[in-house]
Amino acid sequence: MAKETALLIVDVQVAMYSYEDQSLYNGEKVLDNIYLLLQKARNSGTPVIYIQHTSEDDDEYNRTKPTWQIHPKITPLDNETVIEKTTWDSFYKTSLDATLKEKGIKKLIIVGMQTEFCLDTTCRCAYSLGYHENVLVRDANSTFDGPVLTSNQIVEHHNTLLGGRFVKSMYTEEIEFDKEN
Repeated sequence: MAKETALLIVDVQVAMYSYEDQSLYNGEKVLDNIYLLLQKARNSGTPVIYIQHTSEDDDEYNRTKPTWQIHPKITPLDNETVIEKTTWDSFYKTSLDATLKEKGIKKLIIVGMQTEFCLDTTCRCAYSLGYHENVLVRDANSTFDGPVLTSNQIVEHHNTLLGGRFVKSMYTEEIEFDKEN
């Protein structure tokens, strides 16, 4: 029986940890939680899909820059899928939906960055495409301070706003992946 759940890791790239003038809310703890979930997924045979933001501009997300790389703590294995995106939505003009359907995935465990941009948009789009059992991991997503709200406020706001509507909201320690049959 195919796994119906996948771990979706969004934009956990070196660039997120490279800004000199700002830092991610709980950045190292969030990375540790993502690493823990990645190990749980790998140990259970759960598919792992990475989303990698790519820009044609000459910025940190241009594939020619070392900051474009997925964070070395969670480097993808050869059998794991990496999908590039150019917008906040992991589904828009990418192969994500087709890849999920091909693998028989119906539920996503969603982690990554940035909470109010790529994660928010991806959670909402996944729901509109019929993925209704998704989980946004409360302590495995992060962002930077904004002009109005602190990064902590942004994360808490989105965990609460998205949770119960577009996703279920859970903590890392609550996530279990079924072993492969």
